[in-house]
Amino acid sequence: MTNKKYIIGIDEGSQSAKILIFDLEGNIVCEGKQDLRPYDLPRPGIVEHPDDDWWDAICVAGKQAMASFKGDPADIIGVGLCTIRYCRAFLKADGSLAQPALSWMDVRVSQAYQHVNAEVKYVTASSGYISHRLTGQFKDTVANYQGMWPIDTDQWQWLADGPAFDSIGIPREMLFELVMPGDILGHVTAEAAAATGIPIGLPVVATANDKAVEALGVGCSGTESALISLGTYIAAMAEGYDNPKNTVNFWTNFASKPHSYLYESFGIRRGMWTVSWFKDILGESYEEMAKTKGMTAEEYLSLEAAQAPAGCDGLMTILDWLAPTDKLYKKGLMIGFDGRHKRAHMYRSILEAIAMTMKLRVDEMCAELEMTLKEIIVSGGGSNSDLFMQIFADVFGIPAKRNVVNGAAGLGAAICAAVAVNAFKDFDEAVEKMVKVKDVFTPNPENSQMYGQLTEIYKDITNHTDPILQKTYELFN
Repeated sequence: MTNKKYIIGIDEGSQSAKILIFDLEGNIVCEGKQDLRPYDLPRPGIVEHPDDDWWDAICVAGKQAMASFKGDPADIIGVGLCTIRYCRAFLKADGSLAQPALSWMDVRVSQAYQHVNAEVKYVTASSGYISHRLTGQFKDTVANYQGMWPIDTDQWQWLADGPAFDSIGIPREMLFELVMPGDILGHVTAEAAAATGIPIGLPVVATANDKAVEALGVGCSGTESALISLGTYIAAMAEGYDNPKNTVNFWTNFASKPHSYLYESFGIRRGMWTVSWFKDILGESYEEMAKTKGMTAEEYLSLEAAQAPAGCDGLMTILDWLAPTDKLYKKGLMIGFDGRHKRAHMYRSILEAIAMTMKLRVDEMCAELEMTLKEIIVSGGGSNSDLFMQIFADVFGIPAKRNVVNGAAGLGAAICAAVAVNAFKDFDEAVEKMVKVKDVFTPNPENSQMYGQLTEIYKDITNHTDPILQKTYELFN
């Protein structure tokens, strides 16, 4: 009788490292998690990860996962590696960090590289750094290089020599060797196995950027389905095989399937972070009150917010808690208070703002792509909230699905690894076997009609408030 086989999915995001072990039916067998430390913020625009935080968190989470794994480690057949995108790591010749790694929020990741540190021998993405720590190889997935990298998105390789390559500022000898999603990067070294608990010799498999891996992990495919990814950065994605350029309302990124692309709407910076911010400003007393009722603070907030009416009696939130680099005057707003409004209205208005903002961004993307959606899939921790899922269904006016596994980047990484080690014949078979739908929320017609009217008002607010914020920015900065 054949032993049951398992896959490890590594999901390192902007807030934590998660190591999940899946069976080949897509069930989470066990997991480990370690929060990342707070960013170092030495001056405006500079956002660095302290010390060796990326790797340290993976080591802790890996040992947690393996300690709770009850099967035979010999039955684990591969590791899929997914990390946060748009970050940058600077390595010495031995692959160790030459200086602090840059968060995606650091202004320098959108600028050409300047070689000011003689110790830097390699410049790579977060995935390249962790790939090296696990395997000792200087290899990385091509599908995590978007933005200020010398990448040819048509050919899935580094640009040829010329002005476009030179404009990025990174010498070719400083770049890693690229492989495709689903290819093997190398094998877990003895040193990495000792540090992480992950078995020595396992193949480590390339995936893509974290949003693309998440889209794979929720089964987002075709032209009638879109993913709403709830994270620190919230975005919507749809799949396709063309590589359109000079688009107006979305970006084209690499997908987790070789030679396919992910169309990504404009999104919300510090999206779910804003939800956490609101919970945090309520203080420890609120968390203690929730505990007395057997709930987390988030669960209790959702219970309260469900009692507030759809539309929050006119209270609306503008989610500019992190201003874009070209419009630093933008700030978050709550507008429309009167005596009816309480804590529940404020919390619900944040959830509604996320859904309405993403509805506007998705409509813009779909119009440009000439797509008509029939459903959305919502992933991330926020999808655990029935209230939030119903708000999405009502605002979009189409069914909203959530899957059994909603931290889908880990599952997407495991799918890539399963294909690489021939557990399935291709990505489509792996998705069919490993991705499972948990719930479907259908729109409430009355609420959908109201949200349609409210969204038309909502989309115009910043045209009126931005001039005021520009004046206050000049005063306080």
